[in-house]
Amino acid sequence: MDISHIEHIGIAVPSLDEAIPFYEKMLGFKCFAIEEVADQKVRTAFFKVGQTKLELLEGTSEDSAISKFIAANGGRGGIQHIAFAVQDGVAGALGELEEKGCRLIDKAPRKGAEGLNIAFLHPKSTVGTLIELCEDPNK
Repeated sequence: MDISHIEHIGIAVPSLDEAIPFYEKMLGFKCFAIEEVADQKVRTAFFKVGQTKLELLEGTSEDSAISKFIAANGGRGGIQHIAFAVQDGVAGALGELEEKGCRLIDKAPRKGAEGLNIAFLHPKSTVGTLIELCEDPNK
């Protein structure tokens, strides 16, 4: 598995409408994309910070992973995951990690925000951090 870079950092927020102005007005970042990923029950907003992106995530349903994360954190958001870009493809990386004994949330890649193939590793196998693998959009 060849990780090329941090693709993005996922930050759960209770409301994109409240969070986007903070990142734009206070920090000077520009939101370049907002989209809904229906099968993950989230709306996302992306900001570019140097070579890395920030992905703000708002749950669209009370049973979404993001809504549950926010509820477990007293109604506040926070860093929810870190995503790494893999050059060899997500499927190959999953196979390699599973062979090494890593617990997978996704056994196969699926479509995520920005149309990228993604998959998540279980935090119980990653020392507590939810890790997302993304196809390298530059490859």
